[in-house]
Amino acid sequence: MFITDIKKDFYEVVANQRVALLVAGDIDALCACKILQALFHCDHIQYTLVPVTGWQELGTAFLEHKEQFRYFVLINCGANVDLLEMLQPDDDSIFFICDTHRPVDVVNVYNDTQIKLLIKQDDDLAVPSYDEIFRDEDEENEDDSGNESDEGSEPSGKRRRFDEGAVERRIERQRVRREWEARRKEILFDYEQYEYHGTSAAMMVFELAWVLTKDTKDMLWWAIVGLTDQWVHDKITHMKYVTDVATMQRHVSRHSHRNEDEENSLSIDCMRISFEYDLRLTLYQHWSLYESICNSCYTCCHFKLWTLNGQKKLQEYLADMGLPLKQVKQKFNSMDMSIKENLREVIEESSNKYGIKDIRIQTFGAQFGFKNRFLASDMVHAAAALLESTEKDESDTDNFIKALDSLSRSNLNRLLSGIDLAKKKLIAIQQTVASCICTNLILSQGPFLYCYLMEGTPDVKLFSKPMALSLLCKYLLKAFVHSTRNKRCKLLPLVMAAPKDVEKGTIIVVGIPPESETSDKKNFFGRAFEKAAESTGSRTLHDHFDTSVIELKTEDRIKFLDALITLLS
Repeated sequence: MFITDIKKDFYEVVANQRVALLVAGDIDALCACKILQALFHCDHIQYTLVPVTGWQELGTAFLEHKEQFRYFVLINCGANVDLLEMLQPDDDSIFFICDTHRPVDVVNVYNDTQIKLLIKQDDDLAVPSYDEIFRDEDEENEDDSGNESDEGSEPSGKRRRFDEGAVERRIERQRVRREWEARRKEILFDYEQYEYHGTSAAMMVFELAWVLTKDTKDMLWWAIVGLTDQWVHDKITHMKYVTDVATMQRHVSRHSHRNEDEENSLSIDCMRISFEYDLRLTLYQHWSLYESICNSCYTCCHFKLWTLNGQKKLQEYLADMGLPLKQVKQKFNSMDMSIKENLREVIEESSNKYGIKDIRIQTFGAQFGFKNRFLASDMVHAAAALLESTEKDESDTDNFIKALDSLSRSNLNRLLSGIDLAKKKLIAIQQTVASCICTNLILSQGPFLYCYLMEGTPDVKLFSKPMALSLLCKYLLKAFVHSTRNKRCKLLPLVMAAPKDVEKGTIIVVGIPPESETSDKKNFFGRAFEKAAESTGSRTLHDHFDTSVIELKTEDRIKFLDALITLLS
């Protein structure tokens, strides 16, 4: 059931209880978790934090904690499946679900006792009405039994006529029921066909903090980073992003006015958040401008930097801006102040000449103390790189804790190490894209494009993680659309596979919708993957919270693909 009053129906209910906090592995969930932790610390609410990467871990975590806890808060997991069916909890367990995954499972929507959804109702939910999906079995049974009990006392002639009437009524009832069931199937298919994302979980939890008047600048910054994560990982439409940015901008100006006095007089440990109309160049303030242009999806695809022509065009572009190579190739912090002053305007002007529209995007920046300035997207890339780090053989939980730490401004070293990891990841993505396009690894399979990263490809270990592979997938599709001359191929979605675990012989498969400016970001691959696996008996694991990410046995890859092609043709 949807919660209307988040303060009364959620926060005041858990206020004097012990809470189990089950948090999915994405940056928006981490940010929501940070805000909730801060609120819980404020009010001395006891909680246990459990990171969960998939459905199996969620099930295990619930089994381990169901004895000690009655209240479970699930962040970015649990809304898009029938949770009670999956976990089989006792009648007194209560689940509060703050999840961006859509569509929300209808049983979760209409369960009033155990499932409480912290989900914005003005999102485009389109939940079917109760009567279209559920019927009361009791009414039908009563009709049947009522007819039979009357029959004993009637004389036999009357009984035969009565029988005929009863039979006709029963046949009519069965026909109506069959029609209703067919209609229900159709409604549910339409409702569950596409997967998409709603309002950021961090924004929802920040709204709670605001209602409680306990919101701080740190919480506001985490909410902004949560929203930016949805934009960086391409989960929401541009329109939705701009609308939510406007909401956050109002909060930012409110905080700036509120803290004019003591907190904002610049001191070494203060924090300033500002609305920026900044460049779409990834991590450019922590890199050299040249490397950022080469490794940002947006500019790299426009210039086609994997070709010699593209490299030449980039040199012309830099010359057009009048920026000396010596300046462009050194660290951004060391560039001449005279160049940095109006750099954004200069870049925007030249970009328009070269047909790169929208090189600037609405976003936010934060200044920690005197010298550390970060854009919201820097935080997202750094935390994501830490969360999916493959450098040392550390467990998912260790990586989760590190990523969570990097979001606190007291842990700048952790954040800076995340930024270094993010640079390596971006370079790896850029090189993989270049090699895939230059060696024609992207094949058109009819209804979709397909690319398989072989074992032994450089950095392939990095792409065994879902977020990294999805980012590569998005980047590769954009690059392919820019480089292909085939108009039909420009409108196709992309399915990408990479080795997951060589010893177990599994691969990870991701599907993303077609690349277009007006795309509604709705993804149909979740259902398609399930059907294809079912029809071929492929050994798959649908464990990820995003249904469009699955694991598959390597030897089943060919038959699974064939089934997918047949299904989508």
